Amino acid sequence: MDKNKIKGILLTTTGAACWGLSGSVGQYLFDVQMMDSRWLVPIRLGLSGVLILLYSLIKYPDSVFLPWKSKEKAVTMLIYGLAGVSACQFLYFLTIELSTAAIGTIMQDLAPIFILGYTCITTKRFPKFLEILSIIMALLGVFFLTSHGNITTMTVPSLALITGVLSAVCVMIYNVLAPKLTNDIPVIVAQGWSFLLGGICIGIIFRTWTIHYIPNLYGILGIIFVIVVGNLCAFTLYISGVKLIGPSKAILYSFAEPLTAAVISTLVLGSTFTPFDALGFAMIFIMLWLITVSKSS
Repeated sequence: MDKNKIKGILLTTTGAACWGLSGSVGQYLFDVQMMDSRWLVPIRLGLSGVLILLYSLIKYPDSVFLPWKSKEKAVTMLIYGLAGVSACQFLYFLTIELSTAAIGTIMQDLAPIFILGYTCITTKRFPKFLEILSIIMALLGVFFLTSHGNITTMTVPSLALITGVLSAVCVMIYNVLAPKLTNDIPVIVAQGWSFLLGGICIGIIFRTWTIHYIPNLYGILGIIFVIVVGNLCAFTLYISGVKLIGPSKAILYSFAEPLTAAVISTLVLGSTFTPFDALGFAMIFIMLWLITVSKSS
């Protein structure tokens, strides 16, 4: 294996692990610091967007306002930023608030199934055998995670299941729209505008300024962590790795995200992790592997 591939694997895995750590810190902020996702997410997105765009003004001064130079780009930017990136971030943290960081991250990993469905519809083809098998694995994974093998009980709140699935749909939206933006616009610029738009819109929708909450020192440090590590570091590392090894292989190494979240949630935050949870994780990892194999065949 050459040095670039090793570097790509390390960057991708580290970036995904940063997202997992951010999810775990998010769980801490909800469970211990009693924050509300409607308060945390707009602040996280807004500050991240401001920081990224300020950096972009230095790094890509001629590209910062490109998304708004044409009507078509502007519409794509709005859908990508609001229905894709920002909605995904909000639903992801809401799922964590309603359940655990492990559940939030693993539900988001169902996105390749929705991307597969979109691809089959737009190309007017039926799924391949391995793709059908991957769908079965995904359904089994969710079944074991949410019911622990007992069809009459739900160990995960139904609302968390819904928001988790919707977050995966939003991942599909921004993955599908990304090429239309990033062909002539730097990825980091598109991401910066997405975060800023999301912070403003989600803040207005939930009237964040009316939620009376004042964080203590640990709460402030947690917010800084989810912004710096969860947004800036994770995104930069992961995308840098994807450029070296490609998106199909990056999907496999992105499994470091739910794995990290599960370990931290269980060992540090006291969340339960049963053999059925492990089985559900394994099924979803097999789903990711099957989709990767199917793409390369």
